[in-house]
Amino acid sequence: MITIRPASETEVATILAFIRELADYERLAHAVTATEADLRATLFGHQAYGHALFACIDERPVGFAIYFFNYSTFLGRPGLYLEDLYVRPEARGRGVGRRLLAHLARLAVERGCGRFEWSVLDWNEPAIRFYRSLGAEPASEWTLYRLSGAPLAALAREG
Repeated sequence: MITIRPASETEVATILAFIRELADYERLAHAVTATEADLRATLFGHQAYGHALFACIDERPVGFAIYFFNYSTFLGRPGLYLEDLYVRPEARGRGVGRRLLAHLARLAVERGCGRFEWSVLDWNEPAIRFYRSLGAEPASEWTLYRLSGAPLAALAREG
């Protein structure tokens, strides 16, 4: 039986373990600098920026999702953005990822969101096939840009 539940602050170490597993899978382990303290502050602190869910089988976390709300000026409504989704290899093919996405879709509808979006690495064919099987389509007309590290700090100093 698959259950979906919010992660608690006492489970920050487990959240970080999932983040590291996802980073390994995405060949981005070198990019993980998050600490338990970072996650505690940003997911459970006074001003939380994101939310974490666990998918559990027999009450044991086997998958997770991190999401946050954004805003669409064109729609004049909020959107739900899925930052991370990961299911451990031993639980794949059992409907865990689909249950996490269905839970988030339900949350988006309940909150009046006009969109539910996420990004996927272009080489991740299993994920792309899975997302397409749900009816999701790539937003091919948009290109993601990122400003971080020294360039971010330099631009911030201009203001």
